[in-house]
Amino acid sequence: MRKLSLLLSLSTICLACAPALRAQSPSGSLDITARLTPTAARPEPVRQFTFYLLTKSFADISEEVESKDAVPSREKFIEELKVSPELRAWLKAHDIMDLTMPGLDTAVTADDVIHVPEFLLAYQRSNSGGVTNGIPKPKYADADKTERPERYEKQKSDYFAALKKFIGTHPETLSGMELQLDGVNPQRKWAQIQNDHKKRVTNRAPDVAQTMYLAGKTDTDLEGHATISPIAPGEYWISTLNLEATAGDTRGRWDVPVTIRAGDTLRIELTNLNAADSHAP
Repeated sequence: MRKLSLLLSLSTICLACAPALRAQSPSGSLDITARLTPTAARPEPVRQFTFYLLTKSFADISEEVESKDAVPSREKFIEELKVSPELRAWLKAHDIMDLTMPGLDTAVTADDVIHVPEFLLAYQRSNSGGVTNGIPKPKYADADKTERPERYEKQKSDYFAALKKFIGTHPETLSGMELQLDGVNPQRKWAQIQNDHKKRVTNRAPDVAQTMYLAGKTDTDLEGHATISPIAPGEYWISTLNLEATAGDTRGRWDVPVTIRAGDTLRIELTNLNAADSHAP
């Protein structure tokens, strides 16, 4: 009876310990060999370079950081520009942000010149000084706007009608007006917003990767070899974050998925073929 009781007690203890024993399953390890091959040359070891083992792809981490620091939409940016409502409406209707680009004249019509104050002024300036023969000249004066409004509106209407007809007959006179639009050109500010956003993401993503998703890291030796151990079984990514390894004229970054299994050593070669970015400048 005592023997039976002892056996039952031992069985109970074994059953209770089973989950703990399973939780303490053997770890795995990672054996890395990194080489880059320059153009028309032999592979070179990636020496004394840090590789990071992440629980999430660095590309996905960068997207996560970017989504939390989103740039304003194009429409919102245009809405906040200190330009005329007519120019804002034109920018929203056209896939153009650089008003000084060559060939702007192909996107601007006679109606645009008449209805967008910035275009009208740019057109008048680019065709002033007698460089364009036969171009209509405005006869209305600002003083008439309050003193003789009917005369002002009539002369303004006549001028716009004549100008529209002239542009239709001489579309080449639109060429060169882009040179007069630098003062209201939104492209420089838009590009600065984009560049600042890119810098913030570039600087922030490695910090997030190392503080939230880092499972381990290692430095290669002079042969381009490195190991990480122990590693809990699971899915990981071998990453260089946003750093580039170099060999001659070739640069490479890695963001390679790996699966670590209990008790196994995963051996992987990092080369030009599995680099996230490998190119010759």
